Amino acid sequence: MNHTPTSAAIIAGAGMGHRLGADIPKALIQIDGVTLVARAFASLSTVVDEIVITAPAGYEEQFRAIVGESAKVITGGELRSDSVNLALKSLSPTIKYVLVHDAARALATSDLASRVLSELEKGEAAVIPALNVIDTIKEVDRDGYVRNTPDRSILKAIQTPQGFSVAVLKRAHEASQDATDDAALVEALGMKVKTIAGEARAMKITNPEDIATAVMLLRPRNSEIRVGVGTDAHAFSSDSSRQLWLAGIYWPDVVGVDGHSDGDVAAHAICDALFSATSLGDLGSNFGVSDSKYAGVSGAMLLSETLSRVTKAGYEIANVGVQIVCNKPKIGTRRAEAIAALSQALGGAAVSVTATSTDGLGFTGEGKGISAIATALVVKKK
Repeated sequence: MNHTPTSAAIIAGAGMGHRLGADIPKALIQIDGVTLVARAFASLSTVVDEIVITAPAGYEEQFRAIVGESAKVITGGELRSDSVNLALKSLSPTIKYVLVHDAARALATSDLASRVLSELEKGEAAVIPALNVIDTIKEVDRDGYVRNTPDRSILKAIQTPQGFSVAVLKRAHEASQDATDDAALVEALGMKVKTIAGEARAMKITNPEDIATAVMLLRPRNSEIRVGVGTDAHAFSSDSSRQLWLAGIYWPDVVGVDGHSDGDVAAHAICDALFSATSLGDLGSNFGVSDSKYAGVSGAMLLSETLSRVTKAGYEIANVGVQIVCNKPKIGTRRAEAIAALSQALGGAAVSVTATSTDGLGFTGEGKGISAIATALVVKKK
């Protein structure tokens, strides 16, 4: 990061998926080909400065393979509160605000996380998303008989991410025992916990039927789903003053690439994939070198213009993924920044960024340039 980190997120992913009928950690279960932890990471990485993920013992490397160096993966504890405690100790000392999120609530949006963090920055010590309870709730004894019917008008179903002042959450964990909800530990201190409007997408994936519900949320009825692929490549410039812009961010320690615009191959590949998915041509037909207004334009501006065009055509971006192929720069240390920049240019769309070298093969392996390949999933409502 180029600034002092003040906000962080903890993704609790150390639980196993036994109730889902899986013999792997729940966070590694896939929905539409994307793991729960990858979805949770993608939504939070655009909001906070750093992320710590707790993994079950023995699965740490599998988690690291998903998030690279953009998040810290640690071994979780036996209980959820143990895991959160360990993660709190792993945060940078400058962190003021922390969001605690369950990997099982993988469909929660960046907007929800942003709203929680905003309340913390306004001075709240604890903030949690909540939904109105629509079912009648009964309190039942051990023998199965109803003891009481609470007034549902004052009941709320609580979700994550839950946000806290770091100092407050540390005090709460030091003073209390395990709880399934971090806010309950703060309540035990006698402190106020503010609720904000939650979202249906932030459902908790626990049982097999929850996966079916999640797929329905990702694939709305009466909609057409389309996929596109895009590529781009540029050679490093002989002009040592040429700046390198890649994945929407500036890389000061590497000479830039030649190109009509800023040469951002990641942004260009994503634009190409979106045009491919929506049958709106390709990068060249939309932003050709013959059009002088695109000379030197940034990849972020091209992404924003692409978003405008696909939106006007009646499409919504479900998610995009881009793989950058190069020996330099090293993408992993700034992956979260890249995701945030690309997502912002695309109006908050879900974005994933990966990187690879080619073991010395080809022009990228020989250090002559950079290439990228992107995929885009879009939805057109009928």
